[in-house]
Amino acid sequence: MTAAMSTFRREARQWLEVNVPTEPPPEDGPASREYVLGWQRKQARDGWTGIAWPRDVGGRGLSVLEQIVWFEEYARAGAPSPLDASFVGLNHAGPTLIAYGTPEQKAFHLPRILAGEVIWCQGFSEPGAGSDLASLKTRGRVEGNELVIDGHKIWSSFADIADWQELLIRTDPQARTSAALSWVICPMNAPGMTVRPIRTMAGPRKYCEVFYDSVRVPLSNVVGGLNNGWATAMSTLSFERGTAALALLIGLTLKVETLLAACPADRPEMRLRLARLRAEGASIRATTYRFALDSENAVPDASGSIIRLCFAEFAQRVTAAAIDLYGIDAPEVVGTHGWGHDYLDAFSETIAGGTAEIQRNIIAERVLGLPKGPR
Repeated sequence: MTAAMSTFRREARQWLEVNVPTEPPPEDGPASREYVLGWQRKQARDGWTGIAWPRDVGGRGLSVLEQIVWFEEYARAGAPSPLDASFVGLNHAGPTLIAYGTPEQKAFHLPRILAGEVIWCQGFSEPGAGSDLASLKTRGRVEGNELVIDGHKIWSSFADIADWQELLIRTDPQARTSAALSWVICPMNAPGMTVRPIRTMAGPRKYCEVFYDSVRVPLSNVVGGLNNGWATAMSTLSFERGTAALALLIGLTLKVETLLAACPADRPEMRLRLARLRAEGASIRATTYRFALDSENAVPDASGSIIRLCFAEFAQRVTAAAIDLYGIDAPEVVGTHGWGHDYLDAFSETIAGGTAEIQRNIIAERVLGLPKGPR
């Protein structure tokens, strides 16, 4: 490691030791919004947001290596979960706008995302179109210089506290499947929108349904071109499936170390299980680092599905091991911030961002070049 990188790590560690919030985040609702934005603003004020974002859009313009170092120190410090309400803006919408947004879109939205002024949510999945986005039915018809949107989205994380939504809709009724779609910046306060939170089995109201009744959005809010939303959305999902959850992955590997330390010597089978999880986590972490370095200065490719799939199943195995180690009624397990919550929440990992089955199809077809399966 270079002297400059060592200095960066030391500065990151020192800043986090002083500034990481000591109080746990609220479960959901407006209080969680203020908590997330307050933490984001604190990072922004001292230059710890947008580390690898280009300088011309407000980032620090550093390398992916510095970004990785920041994630390592962030996890080590036990900072708030990176999978909070700021996640979509920083890891989906922001990178997508950097890649495909107009100068006006970038100038307006990117500074606000970095500064912790706004929260974004995602409007991709529908009741009849989750992993199969090409079949979505929420539509937008062009009227003058506006899109008029009608339809229904589901599983939109943090939509009840968000300011903006990255919305995928059908804008060409004549075209088939993916050729009909557009990626749109949708204001969450637009007339005609209704948001209904959904309480998950883990407890919090993390996800939402969103209904659109003649919601009007300017055509200037289309990102990547009208009816070109499939390509734009695939880039969004590539960011999500590749390096977006890296800090979460690093944190999970550190938790495995905690589990190993807590496992008594008279439970050899459990120690072997945790040792295997340690090795699995190290391999996924190394693969993610390589993917991040290979994707520097480019939109990630379909290889991100490998990482997404491996991480999802790894998270489920780690949380299950924690329950088996401590016992269902242990203090480490119960409560909003216990392993029980993480165990229940991890069931969504092999569904969110494309199911495990969809990820395997992508890997087979787009990475390995195998014949496409039946549609």
